[in-house]
Amino acid sequence: MKLYFTRHGKTQWNQEKKFQGMMGDSPLLAESFQAIETLGETLKDIPFEKIYSSSSRRAYLTAEGIKNRLSHPVEIIQSDDLRELGLGALEGQSIAKMYEKYGENMNHLRHRLDIYDPTPFGGEAINKMLSRTTGLVREAVAKAEEGPLLFVGHGASLTAAIQSLAGKPKAELRSMGGLYNNSLTILETTENDQPYRLLEWNNVDFLEQINQQPDAIL
Repeated sequence: MKLYFTRHGKTQWNQEKKFQGMMGDSPLLAESFQAIETLGETLKDIPFEKIYSSSSRRAYLTAEGIKNRLSHPVEIIQSDDLRELGLGALEGQSIAKMYEKYGENMNHLRHRLDIYDPTPFGGEAINKMLSRTTGLVREAVAKAEEGPLLFVGHGASLTAAIQSLAGKPKAELRSMGGLYNNSLTILETTENDQPYRLLEWNNVDFLEQINQQPDAIL
């Protein structure tokens, strides 16, 4: 069974380089809808069994935009388990200013999740995020008849979850960088198959036709 993953379209806070997180949810940029349509066209002939989306508006609107381009539209299931990593008091704040304040810990958030400490700003523990996100994916696979399935989520949480499902230890979950907005990543699994196989990572080649510049702050 193939599992497709994409990060939501670029938002106002992405453009302004602000942390968004689990509760922050700024609007999608106008140009993001074109990128979402392009991704939808790329996926239109894939016979998805279901679409799973984060319950955040930026992710759900992305899922809806993709669905509207599919040859065979399917149900979108929203879940809080696919929401972004909770960043506590960082949410809505300038990334640059938070780097000045928390320095080394922000570098750990971007590169070394095994030594990242969310407690100074009331953020979500990495293990908790991984449990809910990978748990949702595994549950969806268990429920599926044949797949494929599409998951629409967020940069930090999906990056870590996908790499974890592919067998990477926590220290290496960011070793391939973070997911771009509207990128395409594909895992494959068979029954009781652990870890999943990473077939494609962070592909944005299809966005070149509309001159979309990839950006992955987290």
